[in-house]
Amino acid sequence: MSPDLRPTAVAGRFYPAQAAALRHTLDELFAAVPKPPVPVRAPKILVVPHAGYIYSGPTAAQGYASLGEAASRIRRVLLLGPAHRVALTGIAWPSVAAFDSPLGAIAIDQAAIAALRDLPFAGASDAAHAQEHALEVQLPFLQRVLPAGFTLLPLVVGRVSPQQVAQLLERLWGGDETLIVISTDLSHYLPYGEAQAKDRDTLAQVLRLDPALTHDQACGATPLAGALVAARAHGLQPRLIDARTSGDTAGDKDRVVGYAALVLEPASVPPAMTDDLQALGRALLTQARHQIARALGQPSAPPTDHPALAQPGAVFVTLTRQGRLRGCIGSLVATRALGEDVRQHARNAAFKDPRFPPLTAAEWPDTEVEISLLAPPEPFPVADEADACARLQPGVDGVILSWGPHRSTFLPQVWEQIPNPREFLAALKRKAGLAPDFWAPDLQLQRYRVRKFVAAKS
Repeated sequence: MSPDLRPTAVAGRFYPAQAAALRHTLDELFAAVPKPPVPVRAPKILVVPHAGYIYSGPTAAQGYASLGEAASRIRRVLLLGPAHRVALTGIAWPSVAAFDSPLGAIAIDQAAIAALRDLPFAGASDAAHAQEHALEVQLPFLQRVLPAGFTLLPLVVGRVSPQQVAQLLERLWGGDETLIVISTDLSHYLPYGEAQAKDRDTLAQVLRLDPALTHDQACGATPLAGALVAARAHGLQPRLIDARTSGDTAGDKDRVVGYAALVLEPASVPPAMTDDLQALGRALLTQARHQIARALGQPSAPPTDHPALAQPGAVFVTLTRQGRLRGCIGSLVATRALGEDVRQHARNAAFKDPRFPPLTAAEWPDTEVEISLLAPPEPFPVADEADACARLQPGVDGVILSWGPHRSTFLPQVWEQIPNPREFLAALKRKAGLAPDFWAPDLQLQRYRVRKFVAAKS
């Protein structure tokens, strides 16, 4: 075996070692996949499990099949998984030129490695890759669905922060030609019912793009959490493809392992949201007002329906009374149907905003309801704070600020009270729990725009 080729380590155990048998196994797995919906946008991040094919293969196949036609445009794969075999601090790439597979060798992307060499938490480690199965089991699936000649950057993720994982991903984010694959299983060796309940909670957290994952929830918690941080920065929308356990495939139900397949893809505005904004605005406002009035025991016109309410969407609901803020709650990223999002945030803005006491029936007649329909946030890379101040558009840009665990946002409407960009950013930093003069090279900004709809008072 060439020293420039990492040989297979688990072929013959996790999946067939012979090419013909492996192709047959893959054919069977993909033949059993329900016809996936055609992606509106190319998935950017794919989350798949990494057990033996007899156990997790059906779920992994559904994940890979969900790439659809977008797979034809992929030329580079960033493959991240946890360190099972060695104690590793940092993120490790291999020093070899290619990874072997029964279906043929896959070239390692040396240009991608070169782009990462200055990261202090990343470096080469062949020991970390030598016996690691979490990455290897993905290779035949990738070879099955992607065009020949794609390059691979396999990365074993050890003890690092999710923010460092996201920083690495940002270096190589690219466009539709780059796919990020996160290899992780979920709960381990719990009774069947307990595992299902635990995995449901974990997946709900992932679908909220909440990166506070533990290794008790997922063995690949760190790379997955880092991918969620990056997904939030790029306005990606999660979609669950499949979830099951080894007890559903080939194992007993006494001690099972959980598996899931998800994609994170660019959020797209459904045509129904742009065809008739006036009608959509009326529907959003009547939905919000009806929720609040019903909770207060007050009369309300029936809520108006609209096709877009069934599509993913994100809104902020703002309540004002006598010209003063009375509550404001919302979502930055679409993680559920727009109708449910506006109804939930209407209730929360009225009764659960921690800055205000719950709204009362006496206040309701002169309370104004405003809905902000958010476009997906976009990264806003800046050289420094002066650059940010020069390029922000007062009255137009909503801004999200993130630094480590600190995160805050201002809707574009806030510019009405703080029209100066430097003062705007200072207030945004204070809201995030940072000093108003704070700045750091890894502080991240995103910006977004909104469509605003206002309802008259009762």
